[in-house]
Amino acid sequence: MSSSGGQKFSLIPKIVNGGIAGIVGVSCVFPLDLVKTRLQNQQVGADGRRMYNNMFDCFKKTLKAEGLRGMYRGSAVNIVLVTPEKAIKLTGNDFFRHRLSVNGKLPIEREMLAGAGAGFCQIIITTPMELLKIQLQDAGRTAAKEVVSGGGVVVAPKASTIALNLLRTKGIVGLYKGTAATMLRDVGFSVIYFPLFARMNAMGPKKYPGSEEAPFWYSFICGLSAGAFGAVAVTPADVVKTRLQLLHRAAGERQYTGVLNAFTSIIQHEGFAALFKGAAARAMVIAPLFGIAQTVYFLGIAERLLGVEKQRK
Repeated sequence: MSSSGGQKFSLIPKIVNGGIAGIVGVSCVFPLDLVKTRLQNQQVGADGRRMYNNMFDCFKKTLKAEGLRGMYRGSAVNIVLVTPEKAIKLTGNDFFRHRLSVNGKLPIEREMLAGAGAGFCQIIITTPMELLKIQLQDAGRTAAKEVVSGGGVVVAPKASTIALNLLRTKGIVGLYKGTAATMLRDVGFSVIYFPLFARMNAMGPKKYPGSEEAPFWYSFICGLSAGAFGAVAVTPADVVKTRLQLLHRAAGERQYTGVLNAFTSIIQHEGFAALFKGAAARAMVIAPLFGIAQTVYFLGIAERLLGVEKQRK
């Protein structure tokens, strides 16, 4: 997804491709993302009991209690905002790689810097998107826990209601709760993913003799592999971000004052392994998202829709 130094940087097709990749990807893997969120927000009770034993148990219980529609709770806000979010992330990386390359070459430290720039730029969309999505995804878990503890029925929130309440009580800053943790996760992931994908992609087979472009199947595998590795590596930051952004907690669940407090409190009360809650589900979400992104870029869907020539490497 990088541009060599001698090519013109075509912005619009890259933005459209990023948006298409985000919408298709989210539509495919959202139920797994919901499972990931519920596993990460789950805290072990004083008696050692937990609502979900593992990813498959969470999926089964959620599907049984809330149906297929419940598995896509919060998907609307994610699909709406994922277009600019993925467009910023993917286009940002391409832009920074284009600007930082020297004679078509990009040292590893500049690849990491380009990834960091892309990750930093996306948090303007990612933070409010994740905050709203998490409230909707976790509503079923907290509602069930409240009923069990005798707290009555909890009405599932709406994204618009949450956003308006936050704007009314805390202003625009309210939508950016957990920004530091979001930045830690997204910048960290981008620093890992983009250079790793580019290096793996460059090492593999080529479409034909003399070409610098890898065949589709190999780029797809590289996207899956780099995405899975990056996702697992930054899971601790994702767990902390998810906990910090949760606005409504079930009875008895701990509150956190910031990133450092969340890290230390989780380790103290739940052990180091708790920082990797939902890691498998997260890898299963992120890997296909970026595999799909590679598919969209490879096929040049935006270029076909816009009637422009696809850039070749």
